[in-house]
Amino acid sequence: MKKIFMLATAVVILCSCNDQSQSTQSETSNTEPKELITEVLTKDKQQELTPDIVLASLREGNERYIANKQLPRDLNAQSVASLEGQYPEAIILSCIDSRVPVEYIFDKGVGDLFVGRVAGNVADEHMLGSIEYACEVSGSKVVLVLGHQDCGAVKAAIKGVEMGNITSLMEEIKPSVEGTEYAGERTYSNKEFADAVVRENVLQTMDEIRRDSPILKKLEDEGKIKICGAIYEMSTGRVLFL
Repeated sequence: MKKIFMLATAVVILCSCNDQSQSTQSETSNTEPKELITEVLTKDKQQELTPDIVLASLREGNERYIANKQLPRDLNAQSVASLEGQYPEAIILSCIDSRVPVEYIFDKGVGDLFVGRVAGNVADEHMLGSIEYACEVSGSKVVLVLGHQDCGAVKAAIKGVEMGNITSLMEEIKPSVEGTEYAGERTYSNKEFADAVVRENVLQTMDEIRRDSPILKKLEDEGKIKICGAIYEMSTGRVLFL
């Protein structure tokens, strides 16, 4: 009887070990690393793109970011692959805000995007020159002016901050403050008004790009690029295209 009991116990332990082994193998197979993307955009691939294809790609990338399903990339390998040249699909004019990680929110890798950053995402002559380079010289298909919720630069412009070189920056945003149609309390502490100014600032920046850059206006009129606007919703991670 004792021998039968010991035999039964051994069988149970063996089965248990076998189940654990199978479970471990299953977990291992499910966590195997996916093949990393090492390629970058080439000139030929970029030329096959249209502005609408690029905009769709930006939307899809943002959806992956929201769902936490970003594509696996070997960023170091992509950096090496791009040494011979760069052919980004778009240029994003963004605020400097550290909470707006541009490449991340569109799920893009090395060589995919030009990113120009300045507080309040305004377009002075230096930024315009950078955008012209991106589109006319390097062939980017989309100019996206990206504002964001809770923008400190916009709030400062509403408040009327004056401080060193910040003063001249506020002058760039003030027309958007004045041009925002809003019937409620027009103060920087009113989040609804501040976000309305953020939207207006994006729209006015788009108009300024067309007005102050004949090169970019011509490219857009010819259908070679699109000048667009969007708002990054920090509370959700979603990019709302205007």
